[in-house]
Amino acid sequence: MSLPIVTLLTRPGCHLCEEAKALLHELGARYPHRLEERNIDADPALRARYHLTIPVIRVGDVELEAPINRRELAAALHAVCQP
Repeated sequence: MSLPIVTLLTRPGCHLCEEAKALLHELGARYPHRLEERNIDADPALRARYHLTIPVIRVGDVELEAPINRRELAAALHAVCQP
């Protein structure tokens, strides 16, 4: 069984992004997943769309923008991490 993929849209030096990553790590004990980080500055389309809204976390069909709410993130992880 493969782990669900969670995508974190980020950029270097973003302290909110680091906080979101730490929260994902913490919740990963209960909701195992594979984290993929994408630097929005490396993709012009992502930069244009998310320039001021990072961090953004994509979990399945759910997209959470900053500020990241722990309860909403846990609910999204729960939905994709159930056997």
